[in-house]
Amino acid sequence: MKRAVIFDLDGTLSDSIASLKYCGDRALAPFGYGPYPESDYKYFVGDGAANLIRRALLKSGDHELVHFEEAFALYQEYFAADCMYQVKPYDGIPELLTALKERGLKTAVLSNKPHAQTLEVIYTLFGKNFFDAIRGQMDGVPIKPDPAGVFSILEEFGLTAAELLYLGDTATDMKTGKSAGAFTVGALWGFRDRGELEEAHADAIIAHPLELLQYVGETKFPSPQLSPEDK
Repeated sequence: MKRAVIFDLDGTLSDSIASLKYCGDRALAPFGYGPYPESDYKYFVGDGAANLIRRALLKSGDHELVHFEEAFALYQEYFAADCMYQVKPYDGIPELLTALKERGLKTAVLSNKPHAQTLEVIYTLFGKNFFDAIRGQMDGVPIKPDPAGVFSILEEFGLTAAELLYLGDTATDMKTGKSAGAFTVGALWGFRDRGELEEAHADAIIAHPLELLQYVGETKFPSPQLSPEDK
């Protein structure tokens, strides 16, 4: 029986590709690189901000990553200011989150986005008290696909991996969930395609957020009443 869901953020809860491109292109421009289309940024992202800049520089021809430190510093500056640029929740996500809360499941976010910006996106889109746990990238904590973040959330919830659904849109997410022993669900509305999710051995793949409910069931657990500002 599933009692909790851990969500990836970018490409799963939030359609944030425009913000990533906006900040990435500006960080690359002083070195004569870019701009790149959103289709490229969908593959630059997923493994933390540093890897986004590394991948963009490699595509630009900076194979020695000569400009990495400068470009990464610029990206961090721009992203701290503009991480909400044109960001919105995917269709069906608010309804899914409400349905999970009504069933009494715990919900968490585990992202490779810097923690401060993870909080900003979640609080802006969904309110401050909707999720039971939120983890972004923090110094000293390994990023996904290391399952440390999953284990930390499970410990906080007092649950086992068998009671967990893990929803994400990339192979990194599937590896994270499977490494922790969770049931992994791939999201087709995000940044990557079905082929990547299948190759990463997703336990299930869904095309719309509300399809996740078929893996939850109708059992309801006690859950605090949400106030209007939390919805």
